[in-house]
Amino acid sequence: MLKGLNHITLAVKDLTRSLDYYTGFLGFSFQARWTRGAYLTLGDLWLCLSLDAHAREGPLPEYTHIAFSVDARDFDAFARKVEQGDHPTWKENTSEGDSVYLLDPDGHKLEVHAGSLESRLASLRKKPYEGLQLFGRDT
Repeated sequence: MLKGLNHITLAVKDLTRSLDYYTGFLGFSFQARWTRGAYLTLGDLWLCLSLDAHAREGPLPEYTHIAFSVDARDFDAFARKVEQGDHPTWKENTSEGDSVYLLDPDGHKLEVHAGSLESRLASLRKKPYEGLQLFGRDT
């Protein structure tokens, strides 16, 4: 019955600051804006930013994050953009493919990754995680 991801909503403390980050730095496009929120898109992704007085004050200690795709040919330029700006990171990359791990202005954990599920599974066939079981996709 389910057929995919519909949208992601992030609670934010300062809508203008978050809009600047997501549109200006990450390249999302505006679709709608109102006093307490906005709808943005990036490719087929629909992102809602929602003004919320209870939004987090910083990153949570857990690993949960949202990963965005970047073409491998564009990764180095994006990584330089991160290094040259005031864009805090939360992790060093230790997995397959190039990644940079960022914090948005509210501490939501983001990843920009040059890779795919197929490339990740191929790397796991060579160096499996402990207890790895592969299903479908040419296991």
